[in-house]
Amino acid sequence: MTATPQSVQIPHLGGSTIGCRMARPLDRRLPTLILINSFTTSADLYRPQFADSALTEAVNLLALEPYGHGGSHTSAPQFTYWDSAIANLQVMDALDLGEAYALGTSQGGWIAARMAMLAPNRLRGIVPLGTSMDFESERSRELGCWDAPGFLDASIEALAAPVAADWKPATESIDALLAVGLGPDVDATERAFWHRSLQQHYVGDAGRERMRICSINLRDRDGLLARLDSIRCPVLWMHGTEDPVYSVANAEEAMPRFTGSAKARLQVVKGGQHFLSASDPAAVDAAVLDFIRR
Repeated sequence: MTATPQSVQIPHLGGSTIGCRMARPLDRRLPTLILINSFTTSADLYRPQFADSALTEAVNLLALEPYGHGGSHTSAPQFTYWDSAIANLQVMDALDLGEAYALGTSQGGWIAARMAMLAPNRLRGIVPLGTSMDFESERSRELGCWDAPGFLDASIEALAAPVAADWKPATESIDALLAVGLGPDVDATERAFWHRSLQQHYVGDAGRERMRICSINLRDRDGLLARLDSIRCPVLWMHGTEDPVYSVANAEEAMPRFTGSAKARLQVVKGGQHFLSASDPAAVDAAVLDFIRR
């Protein structure tokens, strides 16, 4: 089943266009699962989920792209992860969705958590994948997480200068992202797909600035650890053992903080990568279906 690109207009930040994908018009008899993609990817990250007939027959899949990603645009010069959470809730309003589940990969996980904090009566459950609820702290690095400043400082500085109209991100930088997200053995077809995708979404000086703000948001975001008790809905956190960005130990330390949720658990996926829905779609899809049915 193919998810075609669409968009929804919302009022946030003075008016925004939010890129989205749906496999079909919303079936009001089924629960809806919002899918939120990782850093500089797009709704295409969830191609395996849209191709899973068992999943698409049981739930409405609604992939929403955060600000600065894919087809999501705003005229506001600045935006944060809180803005993307608000935008997703306004998309729910626009689509007349009273309640939904939310699944998010990496940054998508903490956007889903923000949605649950902002609208506890509307999120029926969240599924963070390969994520962290901390800021990019020394504590998280001591628990085996990546060095975000070391990865991002140079690129943020390089992205500060205006560029020509034909600028696109270098394939080498995209390959570095893929290695972090999918591991060292990304096949040529998948690699070529993401080369095309990122070079389509980040073009010219406007594309450079979008990528810069996304990078700053990732490096400099606020942490959520002290707020996790405000999440009331069930939580299924899934984390791969081969995730080089955020560690299983980091996830394990965060789980006891979901004190407001009666059902919060961590599921570790052996061999799973950072982009877990793409590296291990069968495990993720089966766990999500079980989570929603419960």
